[in-house]
Amino acid sequence: MKPRAYFLAALAAPAFAATLAAAPAPLQPLLDATPPGGTLRLAPGSYAGPATIKRPLTLDGGRQAVIMGDGNSTVLSVATNGVTLRGLRVTGSGDSHDRVDAGILLEGDDHRVEDNEIDDVLFGIHLKRVNRSRIAGNRVTGKALSLAMRGDAIRLWYSRHNVIEGNRFTRARDLTFANSADNRIVGNRFKDGRYGMHVIFSPRLRIENNHLSDTGTGIVVLYSPELVLRGNHVAHALTGGGGGIVFKESRDALVEDNQVLHCSVGLRVDAPPESAGKLTVSNNRFAHNIVGLFFYGEEGGHRFFDNRFENNLTTVAISAPGAGSANIWRSNFWDDYQGFDRNADGIGDTPHEVYLFADRIWMETPMASFFRNSPVLEMLDFLERLAPFSSPHLVLRDPAPRMR
Repeated sequence: MKPRAYFLAALAAPAFAATLAAAPAPLQPLLDATPPGGTLRLAPGSYAGPATIKRPLTLDGGRQAVIMGDGNSTVLSVATNGVTLRGLRVTGSGDSHDRVDAGILLEGDDHRVEDNEIDDVLFGIHLKRVNRSRIAGNRVTGKALSLAMRGDAIRLWYSRHNVIEGNRFTRARDLTFANSADNRIVGNRFKDGRYGMHVIFSPRLRIENNHLSDTGTGIVVLYSPELVLRGNHVAHALTGGGGGIVFKESRDALVEDNQVLHCSVGLRVDAPPESAGKLTVSNNRFAHNIVGLFFYGEEGGHRFFDNRFENNLTTVAISAPGAGSANIWRSNFWDDYQGFDRNADGIGDTPHEVYLFADRIWMETPMASFFRNSPVLEMLDFLERLAPFSSPHLVLRDPAPRMR
């Protein structure tokens, strides 16, 4: 049979016809044909990416349209202002960190990205110099890669006045906010990552009511002043060098009403020498952590009011004698308080004081922490408390500890 006959026979075969029918439809011509301000409602089915939106419009997939990437680039890019993306499934980005291959790349201002399913992507949603936009109700799942090779589930870069709300992120590296001030991150969930949130050079963020679990570190804040962390739930952040919440050189933050559970360190905070710009930490619960609080640096001066410290292996640790000595404590609940409340006013009759005894060994020699709570160190600690060989170091003094 001649080659032309072979081709015609193959074309008529049912399997070949099914393959042609299943091929994704081109998306770019449909986008280019939509007038500015118009709405493109995709029919159920698959559409081929990569594609770029170059004019303001609404792209609605009705939860039945799939935009499939080529596995070598970003799937869907927005290069204009005022675009709405809704009800789409976006899948199959490339795997290049250099190109920042993503499911959705946004540039410009005043966008809405709502109720989309984004999976098998290196980076989920990338906001690049984007302002006044809303990213809400999306579900992002990264590629099945090792932790070091993943990209960020959401990444903001030089982006301001955005709202990131009610999204679900799974299997990614971080939620990253870099050089991005004045954003609100509310009611999101993230599981299986390195940093739950990585905030760097991004002042005045409001991070509220998020749920972060099974990450190396929960929330790490670097060089980002005037943050509000309120009502967040951080659990199972067990990397040795991280913790549930970590602050470094980020002044004037408010940390309140958070729960930090089962982490290597509940709150890790530096203690800068300057007297201004301290943290206010109030009404939080630190429970079941290896170390409840850890201070490093100079004297500090942060304020701790009305917090609960329960069932932590070590309640407070410091990097060296003197670190955090200027912190202010009042009306916190301590499960290891050894006093009474004889007048039943809810406040302990005597101050709660924490001293360093044998625990100085592993605090000052980190390698010795392997033997922490071993019978030998427990015996040394008991003997130090019974008959100190030297004056113990005072770590903190709460003059009005709260009773349960």
